[in-house]
Amino acid sequence: MSIAHHDFLLEIGTEELPPKALLTLQNALVATLGAGLDKAGLSHGEIRGFATPRRLAARVLRLAAAQPEQHLKRRGPPVSAAFDASGTPTRAALAFAESCGTSVDSLERLDEGKGSFLFFVGTKPGQAATQLLPGIVKAALDSLPIPRRMHWGDGTALFVRPVHWVVMLFGKDVVPATLLETPAGRMTHGHRFHAPRPIRIGSPGAYERTLRERGYVLADFAARRERIRADVTAAAASMNGRALITEALLEEVTALVEWPVALAGRFEERFLSLPREVLISTLEDHQRYFPVEDAAGRLLPAFITVSNIESRDPAQVRAGNERVVRPRLADAAFFLEQDRRQPLAARLPALDAVTFQTQLGSLGDKTRRVRELAADIAAATGGAREEAQRAGELSKCDLVTAMVGEFPELQGIMGAYYAAADGESHEVAAAIREHYLPRVAGDELPATRAGVAVAIADKLDTLAGIFAIGGKPTGTKDPFGLRRAALGLQRILIEKGLDLDLRSAIARALAAVRADIERLRIRSPATTVTASDASNASSVKQSDEIYDFLMERLRAYYLERTGVAATPGTASVTTEMFDAVLAARPASPVDFDARLKALSTFMGLPESVSLTAANKRIANILRKAPDEARREVDVNRLREAAEVRLYDSMRGLRDSVAAATQRREYTAALGQLAQLRPVVDAFFDQVMVMDEDRELRANRLGLLAQLQGLFSGVADLSRLPG
Repeated sequence: MSIAHHDFLLEIGTEELPPKALLTLQNALVATLGAGLDKAGLSHGEIRGFATPRRLAARVLRLAAAQPEQHLKRRGPPVSAAFDASGTPTRAALAFAESCGTSVDSLERLDEGKGSFLFFVGTKPGQAATQLLPGIVKAALDSLPIPRRMHWGDGTALFVRPVHWVVMLFGKDVVPATLLETPAGRMTHGHRFHAPRPIRIGSPGAYERTLRERGYVLADFAARRERIRADVTAAAASMNGRALITEALLEEVTALVEWPVALAGRFEERFLSLPREVLISTLEDHQRYFPVEDAAGRLLPAFITVSNIESRDPAQVRAGNERVVRPRLADAAFFLEQDRRQPLAARLPALDAVTFQTQLGSLGDKTRRVRELAADIAAATGGAREEAQRAGELSKCDLVTAMVGEFPELQGIMGAYYAAADGESHEVAAAIREHYLPRVAGDELPATRAGVAVAIADKLDTLAGIFAIGGKPTGTKDPFGLRRAALGLQRILIEKGLDLDLRSAIARALAAVRADIERLRIRSPATTVTASDASNASSVKQSDEIYDFLMERLRAYYLERTGVAATPGTASVTTEMFDAVLAARPASPVDFDARLKALSTFMGLPESVSLTAANKRIANILRKAPDEARREVDVNRLREAAEVRLYDSMRGLRDSVAAATQRREYTAALGQLAQLRPVVDAFFDQVMVMDEDRELRANRLGLLAQLQGLFSGVADLSRLPG
């Protein structure tokens, strides 16, 4: 019997939803609803999500009216236990039959290899979709990524915002249900002002059109976003300009309006004297306006706002927005004037009054640590020590300016402006701006050498400090952004090709941090000192923890580029390849990258499969007899021709492989080692390693240990698949 299919509509009407989470909530609803339907065995077509400030919705095409008929096969007790000697059903058989809703006579006896058992074989009609949907929808809503749910009024329901209505239609019929203490129906609500009365939804297919034509609501998030993009672009063009449209702002504005109307506004030209970033931050971050620039890229004294209402008097709406932005820009001009009354360096003492972290001291303490570490890093990477030191010293000074106090997103940017105005070198000013880079995944990297040095020093100091006080990230909690800092640090080193000894830099950062922790502890004996504090924890252990943490971020850097080869024409990087290189504990990410590229090339050689298998075999053998493998090889105890040839071949390659490894010519080193394949294969074919003679066995284990050492100078091949 064929099962009917109808479209299904779900809409949750709420008070205004958080705009930055709206698209995430829509996508999550589609995903969780789809997963619930699939789990229930209800076939369906495309699921389309909708989201506006006052609603989350989903429409499921061609949803099955019921589950398919279920074929059941349940095993019961063994036949030997189901009947007594006279053939009468026992209590076990009767209870099993009762649980299946049938009689013992209707059960089948089937042999499963372990004996004969009673079986119930039958069918069960699938449940109707209307019976299953309330539970499926509830589970989907409960699974939405809502960090903090709220309840309202006298009820106990929890959701991201108070719920005012619920629509659930299967075909043209209402699905009887109560969700979030709200009975489901077919009445929705349109725009708060343009369409204040309830609106009847006739069927799921009419949902979007009904809201658009009768409710002044564009329910489709993507369509609304593109409508805003087009209207903002057109409004800017009417002013002979080009709108600056960032995807983040466009998405947020889309989540704030249901019926978008773009309007152009202006502000006084005198405000164009403000730094470009100040103007853009004021318009975008504080007002959700789109800035406008001319063909040459200069900002115009204009903006585009997106209203959520089609006003009969647009001029009044425009004037209102202009009136709102004027004092914001005036405040910014005042802050700039106040900040310029003293040089940036004069703010250094004020950093000592701002706490960075209780156990790690003030921003002044952090700045002094970063200053010295940046100077050392600059010297190690070929930069100017003095400029890196000066940039590190001034790097946090703008945090105590009036402008950054009001516009925190401008930290570093305003410091660069103020430093340049004070006569600091271009390198120093640029480094102050750049030391926060990369701020997010895919962001640009510092361009100047001083900027690179201060960026690395700042990130290393934060990592060392938080690890030193036992605050390393756990699970999803990372309040100091250590994962982002670690990945940014690795990107800088690899993509800039900086061969920095990471272990040495970590040790220097830890030493400075631990010295400040100890100084603060002595100054304030009452300060709580954790078990991981400088007075107790092992510096070596903490250094290893930071190194391992950085390596895990490096793993993410490579593996997130799934399918991308280390170099063109070579094997793609895998987690096994990464682990093989990590086993060598490279000192720098650049060294790590060189080893990984060499390994990727090696895996394309025909010898790689055999040598990888041999290294796995060697690792397993040596793991079982670690003590015997420690001895030197006694040439006089090499009896078999195959082990003599292996020893001679290794001796012939040892110096050249070591020299290539020392020069970091890892591809050449592995290429030479590939020549060992025939003698290695012959050794395992012809030689009994675990000989009964203890001395002979130990000598052969020592030979294998030396062979393993030759390869492990580049990577641990035993960790590779094969």
